[in-house]
Amino acid sequence: MAKMTTAQALVKFLDNQYVSFDGQEEKFVEGIFTVFGHGIVCGLGQALDENPGGLKVFQGKNEQGMAHAATAFAKMHNRRRIIACSSSIGPGAANMITAAATATVNNIPLLLFPADTFATRQPDPVLQQFEQPYSLTVTTNDAYKPVCRYWDRVQRPEQLMSAMLNAMRALTDTANAGAVAICLCQDVEGESWDYPESFFQKRVHKITRIVPSADELDDVARVILSAKKPLLVAGGGVRYSEAGEAVEAFAKEFNIPFAETQSGKSAVKSSDPYNLGGLGVTGNLSANRIAADADVLIGVGTRFSDFTTASKSLLGNPDIKVVTINTDRFDAYKLDAVKCVADAKLAVEALGEKLRAAGYKTAYTTEIADAKAAWAAEMEKLSAYSYDKDFEPIIKARYEKTIPEFVEMFGSAVTQTQALSVIREVIEPDAVAVASAGSLPGCMQRMWTTDERYSYNMEYGYSCMGYEIAGAFGSKLACPDKEVYAFCGDGSYLMLHSELVTSVQEGAKINVLLFDNAGFGCINNLQMGNGIGNLATEFRKRDANGRLLGDLMKIDYAMSAAGYGCKTYTVKTIDELRAALADAKKQTVSTLIDVKVLPKTMTDGYDAWWHVGIASTAQKPAVREAYENKEANLSKARKY
Repeated sequence: MAKMTTAQALVKFLDNQYVSFDGQEEKFVEGIFTVFGHGIVCGLGQALDENPGGLKVFQGKNEQGMAHAATAFAKMHNRRRIIACSSSIGPGAANMITAAATATVNNIPLLLFPADTFATRQPDPVLQQFEQPYSLTVTTNDAYKPVCRYWDRVQRPEQLMSAMLNAMRALTDTANAGAVAICLCQDVEGESWDYPESFFQKRVHKITRIVPSADELDDVARVILSAKKPLLVAGGGVRYSEAGEAVEAFAKEFNIPFAETQSGKSAVKSSDPYNLGGLGVTGNLSANRIAADADVLIGVGTRFSDFTTASKSLLGNPDIKVVTINTDRFDAYKLDAVKCVADAKLAVEALGEKLRAAGYKTAYTTEIADAKAAWAAEMEKLSAYSYDKDFEPIIKARYEKTIPEFVEMFGSAVTQTQALSVIREVIEPDAVAVASAGSLPGCMQRMWTTDERYSYNMEYGYSCMGYEIAGAFGSKLACPDKEVYAFCGDGSYLMLHSELVTSVQEGAKINVLLFDNAGFGCINNLQMGNGIGNLATEFRKRDANGRLLGDLMKIDYAMSAAGYGCKTYTVKTIDELRAALADAKKQTVSTLIDVKVLPKTMTDGYDAWWHVGIASTAQKPAVREAYENKEANLSKARKY
């Protein structure tokens, strides 16, 4: 037996956890992020100060930000290494709830230790305690329950043992990885108990591949063998199974094109002749048109979100059949599919054996190559987009401005699509790209290309503004030898950029590409595209009538980051962008390039529809027209 405090036992336990995948063993917990407060500093803080073992302590600046960084770190390690996060009671704990939801939606392991109230209740209400009159057992931390895969509250020292074993179970679950919240009553953190030494032994958690059943493989193979023009959809499960090469070989052998989800991008190579690119609302024309003609959809490791299926409008063909390969039975049942609950790599390889034995080939002739060629031509057009000719109709319709007036108003002549093309051209081929919300995910799923596996860290399951910079920092901790770029809008930067400071503190250089389009450009598009006025989506001052339609705010984001110690640049032309990117490569400290981009210059459309709630009665004809358009599209989309 070893007598120690609950917090000391927790630290020692974490330091002895390992995982094994395909026979490769590695340490599971890299360290602990924390923003110390009174609820955690005297318990867990004392334990980390006294003997952290092999755990590294990181000082976060915002609890949500540090938890996003931990999520990105785990993703870049394909879920086989984590950084835990601890916070104080109350607001510190509440700040991590958004990050917990983000991790769980994306099936990324995130271990959280929010401090809690006193188990004894002696000082109640303790500082920052949230009280419910109907039950003193309820605290702020109960809000974690809906967004975590496992939740527990340690109210006695001995409860730590079962809590942590269950935490490890959930964190290493290939089907249902996500956030785990172990709430630490602050008095119990400091209580001592005789822990059995066996609790601290080295544990190796086997992350095993789920073997496909013969019956389910037969079911899936039967459907595919009946297909003339199937389409495979590569999701995040392909990444975490490391099945990219297997998918590429499968596609080549049987002449089956494939498309990527946001999570699946970079698990497969962009240059592969069968890769059509992004699918759905943020997808491109080639993938969406092939999908519209497909007779079988093969979902591999995807949960088929509304963006992937274009709100099921890509499944409007009543005769289309869907098969799924997924470790999660819940996702495998999506779209009323014929399912195979299994590891992506094992299932694709086993399925290939059955198709090979049957001598299967699809009926595609030149369609795949034609689709890719058409998109390549569109990519050239997007890369050359200029404000003067390509966006003139939009600018006149939305702003009632001439082109010179528009450029003068924004002080820039840079379009978003051209900027992305230049960035991809100039930065390192193996650079890690991190993004999350706004219009950039659409542009990047269409335009970003990479043959470096796992170099695209797009958080789009929760589309959480503020993930971008924290995620880039976490990615840099995971990939210290690679350049990491955070792609974020000005709205996301204002939402959360606290861990930019932490990147400077840690000497972990990241490069922030801040696209300043004077507001929430993506939602402004959605708003105005559905007949609604320009209301509170651009950063404007109030006008003489009290409306938020006055002058655009001019914000110097480069100056703010310079104050943190970053090397910064302000860009208003493509030449300035090229020069800034080249100089940023030479820096050893984090950089920020404030790219002033013209609004409305992002990609859009490509035969995809998105179902959003639109007013069924309205005074404005444009809103009524948008509603009628929604109803027309809904009538053609699959209902479930």
